Amino acid sequence: MLSNASFDHSSRKDIAPDRIKQQIQDSLEDNKVEDLVVIDMAGRSSLADYMVIGSGRSSTHVSALTDHVERQLKKIKAPVFSVSGKSNGDWVLVDAGDVIVHLFRPEVREFYQLEKMWQQNFDELAEA
Repeated sequence: MLSNASFDHSSRKDIAPDRIKQQIQDSLEDNKVEDLVVIDMAGRSSLADYMVIGSGRSSTHVSALTDHVERQLKKIKAPVFSVSGKSNGDWVLVDAGDVIVHLFRPEVREFYQLEKMWQQNFDELAEA
């Protein structure tokens, strides 16, 4: 279960969101993530500049992908404010400040369809 705790992002290092996103993307691709999607959130949400969504083949693979992301972020001294769901491996959320990472088992990702929600054009929805 994801925590509703409030995190103080003011202490994060001055690392460009694009660099954090690219480091995460490279790490996931190197470790055989499936169906990788990167959503540009700038101007759409105050949560983050990017949302990265990917799938692992199993809960073990999802947990391993999470480990790799955490190591790569540590390597560039980027913040990791929170990691939720890693022990279960169904849905892991990594809060890296300007970049939020969601890693799923395929069945769980299909059920929640998170990227569909964030890829919609909210202006079109407001006009409907």
